[in-house]
Amino acid sequence: MPVRQRRTLPRVLGALLLLAAAGISCVGAAPTAHSAAEPAPRPLGRIVPAPASVAPGGQPYTITASTRIRVDERSRESRAVAAYLAGILRPSTGHPLRVVDEDDAHGGIRLRLSNAEKSLGDEGYRLQSGRGGITLTAHRPAGLFRGVQTLRQQLPAAVEKKTVQPGPWQVAGGTITDTPRYAYRGAMLDVSRHFFTVDQVKRYIDQLALYKVNKLHLHLSDDQGWRIAIDSWPRLATYGGSTQVGGGPGGYYTKDDYREIVRYAASRYQEVVPEIDLPGHTNAALASYAELNCDGVAPPLYTGTSVGFSSLCVPKPVTYDFVDDVIRELAALTPGKYLHIGGDEAHSTAHEDYVAFMEKVQPIVAKYGKTVVGWHQLTGATPAEGALAQYWGLDRTSAAEKEQVAAAARNGTGLILSPADRVYLDMKYTKDTKLGLAWAGYVEVQRSYDWNPAAYLPGAPAEAVKGVEAPLWTETVSQNAHIDQMAFPRLPGVAELGWSPAATHDWEAYKVRLAAQGPRFEALGIDYYRSPQVPWPAAE
Repeated sequence: MPVRQRRTLPRVLGALLLLAAAGISCVGAAPTAHSAAEPAPRPLGRIVPAPASVAPGGQPYTITASTRIRVDERSRESRAVAAYLAGILRPSTGHPLRVVDEDDAHGGIRLRLSNAEKSLGDEGYRLQSGRGGITLTAHRPAGLFRGVQTLRQQLPAAVEKKTVQPGPWQVAGGTITDTPRYAYRGAMLDVSRHFFTVDQVKRYIDQLALYKVNKLHLHLSDDQGWRIAIDSWPRLATYGGSTQVGGGPGGYYTKDDYREIVRYAASRYQEVVPEIDLPGHTNAALASYAELNCDGVAPPLYTGTSVGFSSLCVPKPVTYDFVDDVIRELAALTPGKYLHIGGDEAHSTAHEDYVAFMEKVQPIVAKYGKTVVGWHQLTGATPAEGALAQYWGLDRTSAAEKEQVAAAARNGTGLILSPADRVYLDMKYTKDTKLGLAWAGYVEVQRSYDWNPAAYLPGAPAEAVKGVEAPLWTETVSQNAHIDQMAFPRLPGVAELGWSPAATHDWEAYKVRLAAQGPRFEALGIDYYRSPQVPWPAAE
């Protein structure tokens, strides 16, 4: 439970009740300083994810027509973040919010990079707000970008709208100093079961950015579809990508499409982690090229949802020519550190073949300058040095399987935690949820939030946990509204598990902060699930 500052609160003041439940200190200014026509600013720190440190005090800053966004003229990155911030604020405020060199103005909103602020790390920031202006300080540009997300959430939800709103646009006075708990904070989008366009992926990237997610894991191949063009094996995309679950038209990304996704994600300080699932989940590839099958016969394309029936032919040399070509081309398109090779549900691959396959494939990933990520079944082989194993088991997974993963962690394999009965966003909330599956159980909002990554896997050292990721598989998800319903409101809670200090973890406080996100979801056009576990504000 978080340590809370104890003070007597007038229970008649609803806003302060919300603040107390959120576990955040009160703003120094007296509530009577604001008239009914000018509501008090959102209490400092009542955001998601919860900040590491909040010190409220002093008068709020009000964004007006004269506000400027000030940046160091020598920093191209700062100017890009400033332009992004201005692009969010201008439509709703109606203010010009010019981006200027910091020497050309005083006050306003200042974005500042400082080599001296090493304690903030790569993604931390400090937000200082007062009557005279707002200063966002970071050691690296990613920190400025994360700080901008905090600034957005400190403003009224209407700031997200694309038409002029009445305001006022106030940020409470005080200081937030914030750094992430984990360096890896991911979300996965399965574009193989159902294909999603570049614009749909960009939309999801923008949603992830608001909650400080920094890894976008794209599941690019599966039995139902191959979604990335590979020049040396063109039928993978043109034929293997021609369908999807239920028999729709499918689709695939050209190399330029993929580069655009990578570029856009980078502009939001997200790293794309591409996944080619191997040696199982490969029917789309097997259907595209007969020689990849042990019997030399290509199976038909597949549009169902069963798993575990397909496998590359481990003994054939052509299999490794294929894997080398795919990884080489994909690695050349991907500037990030990681390349995910799947490895789950290879039920049609004998264990000894699985081990032999991973022994041959992991060095190929290293040859092209990437670090291996695999689903936790990779620990049944020998994970490469530096590899990450992504755990997707359940609370009820056998002790033996958990120990296999924990033993690998004790031997140096890093862990990404994605327990399916906690953070798989494709699981139904309840038995009455229209979309989703239920093989892992029902996952309501509290269940997705109320667990501790550092202590989740018995026998695994806390320092082996590198982060968390919320996968969204798409057997039943085929459009933006479906993504919205399944990801929100669970995704922000997973993001908080990845970002916020363990000491802030408290469901009773979190659900109140999450409830305050409801109007923001609506302003952003996010068609979220109104979980009865969350005290959402009444619709206006």
